[in-house]
Amino acid sequence: MKTILVAEFREGKLRAEYSQLIAFAQQQQAEAVMFLVGNPSELPKFNGPLYLADAGRFGEYNPAVHKQLLLDVIAKEQPAQIVFLHSSYGWDLAPRIAVALKAAQVSEVVAVDNGLPVVPACNAKLRRIIKPTTPQSVLTIQAGAFGLDDEPSGTPNVIAVETETVGTVQCTGYEAAKIEGVDLTKAEVIVSAGRGVGKPENVAMVQALAKALGGEYGASRPVVDAGWVDHNRQVGTTGSTVTPKLYVACGISGAIQHLAGMKKSDFIVAINTDKDAPIGEVANVLVVADLKQFLPVLTEKLNAR
Repeated sequence: MKTILVAEFREGKLRAEYSQLIAFAQQQQAEAVMFLVGNPSELPKFNGPLYLADAGRFGEYNPAVHKQLLLDVIAKEQPAQIVFLHSSYGWDLAPRIAVALKAAQVSEVVAVDNGLPVVPACNAKLRRIIKPTTPQSVLTIQAGAFGLDDEPSGTPNVIAVETETVGTVQCTGYEAAKIEGVDLTKAEVIVSAGRGVGKPENVAMVQALAKALGGEYGASRPVVDAGWVDHNRQVGTTGSTVTPKLYVACGISGAIQHLAGMKKSDFIVAINTDKDAPIGEVANVLVVADLKQFLPVLTEKLNAR
Protein backbone atom coordinates (compact mmCIF):
# COMPACT_ATOMS: atom_id res chain seq x y z
CA MET A 1 0.00 0.00 0.00
CA LYS A 2 1.34 3.40 -0.98
CA THR A 3 0.94 6.23 1.55
CA ILE A 4 1.66 9.94 1.28
CA LEU A 5 2.87 11.43 4.56
CA VAL A 6 2.21 15.15 4.95
CA ALA A 7 4.95 16.78 7.04
CA GLU A 8 4.63 20.31 8.46
CA PHE A 9 6.73 23.46 8.48
CA ARG A 10 5.92 26.19 10.98
CA GLU A 11 7.62 29.45 11.95
CA GLY A 12 10.56 28.68 9.72
CA LYS A 13 11.16 25.21 11.13
CA LEU A 14 10.39 21.64 10.16
CA ARG A 15 8.12 20.14 12.81
CA ALA A 16 9.83 17.14 14.41
CA GLU A 17 6.50 15.29 14.59
CA TYR A 18 7.10 14.10 11.01
CA SER A 19 8.81 11.10 12.63
CA GLN A 20 5.39 9.99 13.93
CA LEU A 21 4.14 9.84 10.36
CA ILE A 22 7.06 7.57 9.45
CA ALA A 23 6.31 5.36 12.46
CA PHE A 24 2.68 5.05 11.36
CA ALA A 25 3.72 4.01 7.84
CA GLN A 26 6.12 1.44 9.29
CA GLN A 27 3.38 -0.09 11.40
CA GLN A 28 1.29 -0.46 8.26
CA GLN A 29 4.28 -1.73 6.28
CA ALA A 30 3.34 0.87 3.71
CA GLU A 31 5.39 2.27 0.85
CA ALA A 32 5.88 5.84 2.04
CA VAL A 33 6.17 9.05 0.06
CA MET A 34 6.46 12.40 1.87
CA PHE A 35 5.05 15.83 1.00
CA LEU A 36 6.23 19.10 2.54
CA VAL A 37 5.82 22.80 1.95
CA GLY A 38 9.05 23.82 3.61
CA ASN A 39 12.64 24.90 3.14
CA PRO A 40 15.28 23.03 1.10
CA SER A 41 17.82 23.81 3.86
CA GLU A 42 15.82 21.88 6.46
CA LEU A 43 14.72 18.49 5.18
CA PRO A 44 13.26 15.54 7.09
CA LYS A 45 15.46 12.52 7.65
CA PHE A 46 13.67 10.03 5.47
CA ASN A 47 14.57 7.33 2.96
CA GLY A 48 12.21 7.86 0.08
CA PRO A 49 10.74 10.41 -2.32
CA LEU A 50 10.07 13.86 -0.83
CA TYR A 51 7.86 16.19 -2.83
CA LEU A 52 8.98 19.63 -1.70
CA ALA A 53 7.35 22.99 -2.34
CA ASP A 54 9.07 26.21 -1.28
CA ALA A 55 7.35 27.77 1.75
CA GLY A 56 9.01 31.07 0.89
CA ARG A 57 7.01 31.16 -2.32
CA PHE A 58 3.83 29.29 -1.40
CA GLY A 59 3.56 30.23 2.27
CA GLU A 60 3.63 28.16 5.43
CA TYR A 61 -0.15 28.31 5.50
CA ASN A 62 -2.21 28.82 2.37
CA PRO A 63 -4.95 26.17 2.14
CA ALA A 64 -5.95 26.64 -1.50
CA VAL A 65 -2.35 26.55 -2.70
CA HIS A 66 -1.23 23.71 -0.44
CA LYS A 67 -4.32 21.73 -1.44
CA GLN A 68 -3.48 22.02 -5.13
CA LEU A 69 0.20 21.19 -4.58
CA LEU A 70 -0.79 18.05 -2.70
CA LEU A 71 -3.52 17.06 -5.19
CA ASP A 72 -0.95 17.23 -7.99
CA VAL A 73 1.32 14.86 -6.05
CA ILE A 74 -1.61 12.54 -5.32
CA ALA A 75 -2.52 12.43 -9.01
CA LYS A 76 1.03 11.38 -9.83
CA GLU A 77 1.58 8.86 -7.04
CA GLN A 78 -1.98 7.43 -6.75
CA PRO A 79 -1.64 6.50 -3.05
CA ALA A 80 -4.18 4.49 -1.10
CA GLN A 81 -3.76 6.81 1.90
CA ILE A 82 -2.90 10.44 2.58
CA VAL A 83 -1.83 10.89 6.20
CA PHE A 84 -1.67 14.12 8.21
CA LEU A 85 -0.82 14.91 11.78
CA HIS A 86 -3.90 15.60 13.94
CA SER A 87 -2.91 19.25 14.20
CA SER A 88 -4.39 22.60 13.19
CA TYR A 89 -2.74 22.17 9.76
CA GLY A 90 -4.15 18.67 9.41
CA TRP A 91 -7.60 19.68 10.66
CA ASP A 92 -7.75 22.36 7.98
CA LEU A 93 -6.22 20.61 4.98
CA ALA A 94 -7.28 16.97 5.43
CA PRO A 95 -11.03 17.55 4.88
CA ARG A 96 -10.31 19.74 1.85
CA ILE A 97 -8.31 16.89 0.30
CA ALA A 98 -10.94 14.30 1.27
CA VAL A 99 -13.73 16.30 -0.39
CA ALA A 100 -11.66 16.88 -3.54
CA LEU A 101 -10.92 13.14 -3.83
CA LYS A 102 -14.39 12.04 -2.67
CA ALA A 103 -12.46 9.91 -0.20
CA ALA A 104 -13.25 8.69 3.30
CA GLN A 105 -11.65 10.66 6.10
CA VAL A 106 -10.65 9.02 9.38
CA SER A 107 -9.63 11.46 12.11
CA GLU A 108 -7.55 10.99 15.27
CA VAL A 109 -6.07 7.56 14.49
CA VAL A 110 -4.36 6.11 17.58
CA ALA A 111 -3.34 2.62 16.45
CA VAL A 112 -3.26 0.14 13.59
CA ASP A 113 -5.00 -3.26 13.62
CA ASN A 114 -4.20 -5.59 10.70
CA GLY A 115 -3.45 -2.58 8.56
CA LEU A 116 -6.66 -0.75 9.46
CA PRO A 117 -6.84 2.52 11.41
CA VAL A 118 -8.09 2.47 15.00
CA VAL A 119 -9.80 5.49 16.57
CA PRO A 120 -11.04 6.24 20.09
CA ALA A 121 -14.74 6.16 20.92
CA CYS A 122 -16.93 7.07 23.91
CA ASN A 123 -14.49 9.68 25.26
CA ALA A 124 -11.56 7.32 24.65
CA LYS A 125 -13.07 4.59 26.86
CA LEU A 126 -13.39 2.33 23.80
CA ARG A 127 -11.70 1.91 20.45
CA ARG A 128 -13.07 0.98 17.07
CA ILE A 129 -11.47 -0.31 13.88
CA ILE A 130 -12.38 1.63 10.73
CA LYS A 131 -12.49 0.08 7.26
CA PRO A 132 -12.81 2.81 4.61
CA THR A 133 -15.02 1.88 1.66
CA THR A 134 -13.46 4.32 -0.83
CA PRO A 135 -10.37 3.51 -2.95
CA GLN A 136 -8.44 6.28 -1.23
CA SER A 137 -8.67 7.49 2.36
CA VAL A 138 -7.44 10.56 4.24
CA LEU A 139 -6.22 10.08 7.81
CA THR A 140 -5.04 12.24 10.70
CA ILE A 141 -2.96 10.56 13.41
CA GLN A 142 -3.16 11.53 17.07
CA ALA A 143 -0.07 13.22 18.50
CA GLY A 144 2.07 10.80 20.49
CA ALA A 145 0.24 7.68 19.30
CA PHE A 146 3.07 6.52 17.03
CA GLY A 147 6.78 6.75 17.68
CA LEU A 148 10.05 5.45 16.28
CA ASP A 149 12.35 3.39 18.48
CA ASP A 150 15.29 5.48 17.29
CA GLU A 151 15.77 8.93 15.81
CA PRO A 152 14.69 9.17 12.14
CA SER A 153 17.45 8.72 9.59
CA GLY A 154 18.03 8.79 5.88
CA THR A 155 18.31 11.23 3.01
CA PRO A 156 15.23 11.89 0.89
CA ASN A 157 15.09 12.00 -2.88
CA VAL A 158 13.81 15.57 -3.31
CA ILE A 159 11.33 16.29 -6.09
CA ALA A 160 10.40 19.96 -6.48
CA VAL A 161 6.71 20.76 -6.95
CA GLU A 162 5.06 23.99 -8.04
CA THR A 163 1.62 25.33 -8.91
CA GLU A 164 0.12 28.41 -10.53
CA THR A 165 -2.78 28.38 -8.05
CA VAL A 166 -3.13 31.59 -6.07
CA GLY A 167 -4.93 31.54 -2.74
CA THR A 168 -6.90 34.26 -1.02
CA VAL A 169 -5.48 33.57 2.47
CA GLN A 170 -2.27 35.13 3.69
CA CYS A 171 -0.50 33.99 6.86
CA THR A 172 0.87 37.11 8.55
CA GLY A 173 2.29 35.46 11.66
CA TYR A 174 1.60 33.34 14.72
CA GLU A 175 0.18 34.31 18.07
CA ALA A 176 0.75 32.19 21.16
CA ALA A 177 -2.37 31.16 23.05
CA LYS A 178 -3.01 33.28 26.11
CA ILE A 179 -2.24 31.38 29.30
CA GLU A 180 -4.65 32.17 32.09
CA GLY A 181 -3.99 31.13 35.65
CA VAL A 182 -1.33 28.49 36.28
CA ASP A 183 1.21 27.58 33.58
CA LEU A 184 1.83 23.86 34.00
CA THR A 185 4.52 23.88 31.32
CA LYS A 186 6.85 25.59 33.82
CA ALA A 187 6.10 23.33 36.81
CA GLU A 188 8.86 20.96 37.95
CA VAL A 189 6.40 18.76 39.87
CA ILE A 190 2.86 17.98 38.75
CA VAL A 191 0.29 15.76 40.47
CA SER A 192 -2.68 15.05 38.21
CA ALA A 193 -6.17 13.79 38.93
CA GLY A 194 -7.91 11.34 36.63
CA ARG A 195 -11.36 9.82 36.46
CA GLY A 196 -10.28 7.38 39.17
CA VAL A 197 -10.53 10.08 41.87
CA GLY A 198 -14.23 9.26 41.82
CA LYS A 199 -15.85 12.59 42.70
CA PRO A 200 -14.98 16.30 42.72
CA GLU A 201 -14.40 16.41 46.47
CA ASN A 202 -11.51 13.97 46.10
CA VAL A 203 -9.54 16.37 43.89
CA ALA A 204 -8.57 18.04 47.19
CA MET A 205 -6.38 15.01 47.97
CA VAL A 206 -4.48 15.54 44.73
CA GLN A 207 -4.09 19.23 45.51
CA ALA A 208 -2.77 18.39 48.99
CA LEU A 209 -0.17 15.99 47.62
CA ALA A 210 0.94 18.55 45.02
CA LYS A 211 1.39 21.14 47.77
CA ALA A 212 3.37 18.69 49.92
CA LEU A 213 5.69 18.04 46.97
CA GLY A 214 6.05 21.74 46.23
CA GLY A 215 4.36 21.41 42.85
CA GLU A 216 1.16 22.12 40.96
CA TYR A 217 -1.88 19.95 40.41
CA GLY A 218 -3.27 19.02 37.01
CA ALA A 219 -5.98 16.83 35.56
CA SER A 220 -6.95 14.61 32.67
CA ARG A 221 -9.59 15.65 30.16
CA PRO A 222 -12.52 13.71 31.71
CA VAL A 223 -11.97 15.51 35.02
CA VAL A 224 -11.87 18.89 33.26
CA ASP A 225 -14.90 18.05 31.11
CA ALA A 226 -16.81 17.14 34.27
CA GLY A 227 -16.10 20.63 35.62
CA TRP A 228 -14.08 19.41 38.61
CA VAL A 229 -10.90 21.29 37.57
CA ASP A 230 -10.33 24.38 35.41
CA HIS A 231 -9.22 23.83 31.83
CA ASN A 232 -5.89 25.61 32.37
CA ARG A 233 -4.83 22.61 34.46
CA GLN A 234 -5.59 20.02 31.78
CA VAL A 235 -2.70 17.84 30.61
CA GLY A 236 -2.87 16.19 27.20
CA THR A 237 -3.20 16.91 23.50
CA THR A 238 -6.14 19.28 24.09
CA GLY A 239 -4.49 20.81 27.15
CA SER A 240 -0.85 21.39 28.08
CA THR A 241 2.15 19.31 27.07
CA VAL A 242 4.35 19.14 30.16
CA THR A 243 7.87 17.93 30.95
CA PRO A 244 8.28 18.18 34.74
CA LYS A 245 10.99 16.47 36.75
CA LEU A 246 8.26 14.49 38.55
CA TYR A 247 4.78 13.62 37.30
CA VAL A 248 2.35 11.79 39.57
CA ALA A 249 -0.73 10.38 37.85
CA CYS A 250 -3.57 9.68 40.27
CA GLY A 251 -6.37 7.48 38.97
CA ILE A 252 -5.41 8.08 35.33
CA SER A 253 -5.77 5.03 33.09
CA GLY A 254 -3.49 6.35 30.37
CA ALA A 255 -5.45 7.31 27.25
CA ILE A 256 -3.12 8.16 24.38
CA GLN A 257 -4.28 11.78 24.39
CA HIS A 258 -3.10 12.15 28.00
CA LEU A 259 0.13 10.19 27.54
CA ALA A 260 1.11 12.45 24.65
CA GLY A 261 0.99 15.41 27.01
CA MET A 262 3.15 14.01 29.82
CA LYS A 263 5.20 11.00 28.76
CA LYS A 264 8.38 13.06 28.39
CA SER A 265 8.43 13.82 32.12
CA ASP A 266 11.74 12.90 33.75
CA PHE A 267 10.16 10.55 36.30
CA ILE A 268 6.59 9.25 36.33
CA VAL A 269 4.72 7.73 39.26
CA ALA A 270 1.29 6.24 38.57
CA ILE A 271 -1.24 5.35 41.26
CA ASN A 272 -4.01 3.06 40.03
CA THR A 273 -6.08 0.13 41.22
CA ASP A 274 -5.56 -1.59 37.86
CA LYS A 275 -2.09 -3.12 37.54
CA ASP A 276 -2.64 -3.45 33.78
CA ALA A 277 -3.64 0.18 33.17
CA PRO A 278 -1.89 1.63 30.06
CA ILE A 279 -0.30 4.34 32.25
CA GLY A 280 1.96 1.60 33.62
CA GLU A 281 3.71 1.32 30.26
CA VAL A 282 5.28 4.77 30.65
CA ALA A 283 5.50 4.95 34.46
CA ASN A 284 8.82 4.49 36.24
CA VAL A 285 6.88 3.40 39.32
CA LEU A 286 3.36 1.95 39.35
CA VAL A 287 1.63 1.92 42.73
CA VAL A 288 -1.30 -0.50 42.72
CA ALA A 289 -3.53 0.97 45.40
CA ASP A 290 -6.75 2.80 46.14
CA LEU A 291 -5.69 6.43 45.85
CA LYS A 292 -8.33 7.50 48.38
CA GLN A 293 -6.40 5.47 50.97
CA PHE A 294 -2.88 5.96 49.60
CA LEU A 295 -2.77 9.70 48.95
CA PRO A 296 -3.66 10.90 52.47
CA VAL A 297 -1.00 8.62 54.00
CA LEU A 298 1.66 9.69 51.50
CA THR A 299 0.80 13.36 51.98
CA GLU A 300 0.98 13.02 55.76
CA LYS A 301 4.41 11.38 55.57
CA LEU A 302 5.72 14.12 53.27
CA ASN A 303 4.39 16.89 55.51
CA ALA A 304 6.02 15.25 58.56
CA ARG A 305 9.52 15.41 57.08
